[in-house]
Amino acid sequence: MTAHEISTRMHAEAAQAAQVVRDQLFSNAEEMERLGERLRLLAPRAVVTCARGSSDHAATFAKYLIETRLGVLTSSAAPSISSVYDTRPDLGNCVCLAISQSGASPDLLAAVSKAREAGAMIVALINAKKSPLAERADHVVPLCAGVETSVAATKSFIASLAAIVHLVSSWAQDRELSEALRKAPKHLERAWNLDWSMAVERLRPVNDLFVIGRGMGLGVAQEAALKLKETCGLHAEAISAAELRHGPMALVRPGFPVLVFSQNDETRAGIELLAADLAARKADVMIAGSRCPGAVHLPTEPAHPVIEPMLIAQTFYGMANALSLARGLDPDRPPNLSKVTETV
Repeated sequence: MTAHEISTRMHAEAAQAAQVVRDQLFSNAEEMERLGERLRLLAPRAVVTCARGSSDHAATFAKYLIETRLGVLTSSAAPSISSVYDTRPDLGNCVCLAISQSGASPDLLAAVSKAREAGAMIVALINAKKSPLAERADHVVPLCAGVETSVAATKSFIASLAAIVHLVSSWAQDRELSEALRKAPKHLERAWNLDWSMAVERLRPVNDLFVIGRGMGLGVAQEAALKLKETCGLHAEAISAAELRHGPMALVRPGFPVLVFSQNDETRAGIELLAADLAARKADVMIAGSRCPGAVHLPTEPAHPVIEPMLIAQTFYGMANALSLARGLDPDRPPNLSKVTETV
């Protein structure tokens, strides 16, 4: 039995992602049609996302998808503006998109309450349907991820990405995107079975690395860096491919590990150029979603460019589980962490 196959709660829950997305698409179909119509009638001037942790990485994905598909300005809220500074921005004719697994964090609830008072329509993507966040929302979109007991969120993150794609495709009446999402569960099943053991071997002895993505893939790079911290005890930093040369490149030395994610869209050419530059500097480059001379190629499941980031995340989760075990750790019990983080 390989490390990837060893049963942990993280591994078992991540393996459920394809079925979660399949169930979610069926359960939410009618509600998403109604919500899409409501959003078209509202024609909001902006979307404000509100989330923490893995959910905030899904919000990064939402920003790129909403702005590229709908042209609606999308920005991440700073919950401390409401929970600590007790101020209220003008959110008239805006949508507040709150994303949460538990719906229980006090700062998230404070931000959503203030947004509602400020005139925003609250749309909550949430796994715990009976929660304080659900009570504050105008529209609740269930993630349908079921019980997730491992501290490291996996299937709920994939479910959040799928719900965001479903929301945007319904809002934009984008049939191509809807069809791509319909095929996502099959792609997720295949992505789960891909072999990233080469990354496990290369990352097992290291302490620091960069995780690079751009555009639609940046949120997945952020998520991967967080999981490497949580489950593997690595100091991983997520960086946009557009930002690496603005300072962080100074840290790259021969042998420095770099994990690169690339989806097949307009960002790919720039990511490949950056990966080639890093390989030329003798960095230990591992690239998923593309190829680069001098880099280790990590296999990916090809799909629509909007779907590919969630497939990379799914394959990554299997690798992260294996890497945690290879480093002598328990991915289900990260030190100093609990499942629900109640930030004030």
